[in-house]
Amino acid sequence: MNTLKPRPWRYGAILAFLCIVVSAASAIAQDYPSKPIRLVVPYPPGGFNDTLARTVGQKLTAKWGQAVVVDNRPGSGSTIGTSIVAKAPPDGYTLLVVSFAFAVNPALYTSLPYDLADFSPIVLAATTPNLLVANPALPIKSVKDLVALAKSKPGKLNYASAGNGSSNHLSMELFRSLTGTDIVHIPYKGSAPAVTDLIGGQVDVMFDNVPNVLQHVKAGKLRALAVSSRERSAFARDVPTVAESGVPGFEVSVWFGIVAPAGTPAAVVAKLNAEVNAILKTPEVRQTFNYQGVQTVGGTPQEFTAFIEAQRVKWAKVVKDSGAKAD
Repeated sequence: MNTLKPRPWRYGAILAFLCIVVSAASAIAQDYPSKPIRLVVPYPPGGFNDTLARTVGQKLTAKWGQAVVVDNRPGSGSTIGTSIVAKAPPDGYTLLVVSFAFAVNPALYTSLPYDLADFSPIVLAATTPNLLVANPALPIKSVKDLVALAKSKPGKLNYASAGNGSSNHLSMELFRSLTGTDIVHIPYKGSAPAVTDLIGGQVDVMFDNVPNVLQHVKAGKLRALAVSSRERSAFARDVPTVAESGVPGFEVSVWFGIVAPAGTPAAVVAKLNAEVNAILKTPEVRQTFNYQGVQTVGGTPQEFTAFIEAQRVKWAKVVKDSGAKAD
């Protein structure tokens, strides 16, 4: 019987190949970026998605000496801009700002021109909770009051949202599911008109991002009932969480991050991750984000990948149970 004997040259060849791969990856990271980077925002200018892109873009431009061009491509619930990046070359020169809708859209739309697997997560950049707010004329001062009133008048109370599938829409659908209440959905085309009608008394309650409603709460135009996050918000410490107000298991965070097309070299992803993490830790950026009611996060690409998957699973169930559809 022939016995195969180890051949030293094989090990040498393998080692040489690995050295070449490592050297190539190092060279890619060292040379990157060698030309301008396009950072796509699938929303109009003005919101925090845009703020994140422009803040990070300016800092990277200053650090690397290559322009980071912010490209706003709004429309179709963020799917237009997202599709552009999904089809872009995976070379690190086209990036995408993603948020809550990124993980929700696969369940909300019957078909999408892309898949979550078409992207390489880079970093979870920031989060902000939603506030559950009510028109002051509504005779409630707490979550328990809202639940009691809704159960005494099923189908009579209504809530506003920025549209089907938005974070404030699905926050309330999760709330309805956990509390067994019947509160009617009134979708708007954006948060601003929804908040305007809530202040005016055309609708009763809504969840919305802290930056969008906190000023109205402080002015007495809206009443804050609870915050959607697991812990109380640093921006509204006197407002209890929904969970501690009698709805255990309720937790919603609106989040923002950056991804690249799938197949982007790991060395480039790692370099982008390290640089954005460094940016998020600067006092200037923390202060800028905190002023808007948003907290910086940071972390590894692997952590962000796991986070997106957990969000996809969580909200797919809420979408299915609520019957939510895209506008």
